[in-house]
Amino acid sequence: MNGPARTVVPDRREQRKVLVRLALAELLAMSLWFSASAVAPELTAEWGLDAGAAAWLTISVQLGFVAGGLLSAATTLADLVDPRRLVAGSAMLGAVATAAIAAFAEGAGAAVPLRFVTGMALAGVYPPGMKIMAGWFRQRRGLAIGAMVGALTVGSAAPHLLRVVGGMGDWRSVLYLAALLAAIGGLLALFGLRTGPYESSSAPFDPHAIGRVLRHRPTMLANVGYFGHMWELYAVWTWIPLFLAAGFEQDGSALTSPAAAGIVAFATIAIGGPGAWAAGLAADRRGRTAVTSLSMLVSGACCLLAGLLFAAPGWLVVPFCLVWGFAVVADSAQFSTCVTELAEPAYLGTALTLQTAVGFLLTNLTIRLLPVWQASWGWTWAFAPLAIGPAIGTVAMIRLRRRPEAVRLAGGRR
Repeated sequence: MNGPARTVVPDRREQRKVLVRLALAELLAMSLWFSASAVAPELTAEWGLDAGAAAWLTISVQLGFVAGGLLSAATTLADLVDPRRLVAGSAMLGAVATAAIAAFAEGAGAAVPLRFVTGMALAGVYPPGMKIMAGWFRQRRGLAIGAMVGALTVGSAAPHLLRVVGGMGDWRSVLYLAALLAAIGGLLALFGLRTGPYESSSAPFDPHAIGRVLRHRPTMLANVGYFGHMWELYAVWTWIPLFLAAGFEQDGSALTSPAAAGIVAFATIAIGGPGAWAAGLAADRRGRTAVTSLSMLVSGACCLLAGLLFAAPGWLVVPFCLVWGFAVVADSAQFSTCVTELAEPAYLGTALTLQTAVGFLLTNLTIRLLPVWQASWGWTWAFAPLAIGPAIGTVAMIRLRRRPEAVRLAGGRR
């Protein structure tokens, strides 16, 4: 039955427990995302993959996420099913699909469909997780969702670290470990969480829910901001390891080993965790549109400057990548937080799922185009077209800031 959210004020200690448990569950589950991409060098050598086939190890996850997200949005699944059970079941499905690659796959023909299934499963982990967090937090929602997205970011980076510390040359162990972590995350979501006092009651199936989201201009401006952000984000995360490896090799400094490139790639992605947390804290205090716009301006500038630092000394490249990694994902949670404050409460899960599904659809284009740009222009300009996304996203957030509905954002801080 559809009904208004309960108004009981949650206990601060319980909020902290939920924040830690949910962030940990999402971190563990999202270790599946780049599990195959992190071991692409080993898979390329063993399976004889070219650059296009290797890209499909990531693209298939993105497409699976889009398919799962659109299916969930069309059926309002995220608002029909208890989000804790949805997160848990989806994490388990993704773990099984990932472990199956290690156990049975002998080439991209089997791995790509299993990666697609993994992506579909993760569509039941990420958006419902944000809905759970929104059900527990109202005054500090930006910080809470930012902390969760920060945990997701560290989880996405985890396979690069697993490969360095124990999986160099043994890609199967990386996939098995990622699957194990995801299964643990699913169990934590199922048994370690409960419904929050701000979560709306389960809503009935409504085929018109998506249409209302699409026609609601403030929500769509937040979505356009998110889409511009996503145009850049996953292309950077996918190709920064190869950018670093190629640059370090040409530089001829101490940073020449695959392990060094892997560690810096992990740090570049993982530093987005504290970036998302810091942006959430700032957005709650200074305003969501201001923080997202600043973040996109910084990351967009990095897209234009990256090529100038290709093969530069490590003491220049590493700090630059850390700044880029911090900024490129810092704003991510705040677009979703905007949706939780602007969209129809009863179908919040559907609105969040639709936002992420379309955003991840865009990522497939830039992930696939970036190696084409690199082949044509070299690493000097390969990342430059990604700056288009942050530019469009910044314009959308400035327009949202000027609308009267923006008073709902961050308690009126816009």
